[in-house]
Amino acid sequence: MSKVISVSNHKGGVGKTTSTINIGAGLSLLGQRVLLIDLDPQANLSISLGLGADQDRTIYGTIKGDYPLSPVSILDRLDVVPSTLDLSGAEVELIGEPGREMILKEAIELIRGQYDFILIDTPPSLGLLTINSLVASQEIYIPLQAHYLALQGVAKITEVVDKISKRLNRDLTIGGVYITQYNGRKVLSRDIETAISGYFKDKVFKTRLRDTIALAEAPVQGLDIFRYSPKSKAAEDYLSLCKEILSKL
Repeated sequence: MSKVISVSNHKGGVGKTTSTINIGAGLSLLGQRVLLIDLDPQANLSISLGLGADQDRTIYGTIKGDYPLSPVSILDRLDVVPSTLDLSGAEVELIGEPGREMILKEAIELIRGQYDFILIDTPPSLGLLTINSLVASQEIYIPLQAHYLALQGVAKITEVVDKISKRLNRDLTIGGVYITQYNGRKVLSRDIETAISGYFKDKVFKTRLRDTIALAEAPVQGLDIFRYSPKSKAAEDYLSLCKEILSKL
């Protein structure tokens, strides 16, 4: 049975989409069957992997109940369910829908057995879409920047996870926290690392994801970091993180 993981942080700009893509690609390189679900109306994950606005079937249609999840194959062991800007209206459209928090969970159950990992890229908010993702997941991965403002709102994330686990999904736990945009030469990065480790303790992955230009360039080509720059520091970091994820299974 696959592991379903939400990659989530209501603060934008933390590298959530970038990490979802590259964790998924790295796990597929290591022999895992991976599905990425783009649950963000901005569709940045989809665009970053070369999937434009002309997709016939997106997560929006599934959320509305028009059709089941319809993954698009990107690589041998990597599939994506793309998003669309239309998804931004889903929360209003589903306001009167019974069991609206369970829609994504029910859709995933139909294809869950086809994958080892299902990673969900969530919006930078705590609305109905993010709640759907957390209800469908066993774990949440939280990316945090090595910046001072990253510490603001950390308590809110844990509070939301606690409420979801008590009321809607008893299986949900914080599966891991990882630090993005890290620069070990900066005192601030090291101080933030210490603070994050003190708060989340053993939930923090040992791998630090360094900030490199290759991570910004890869989406322009519609590629993950392993295809764009396989010998880069970023590829090294993400492969290390993926190995760490597998070691915790």
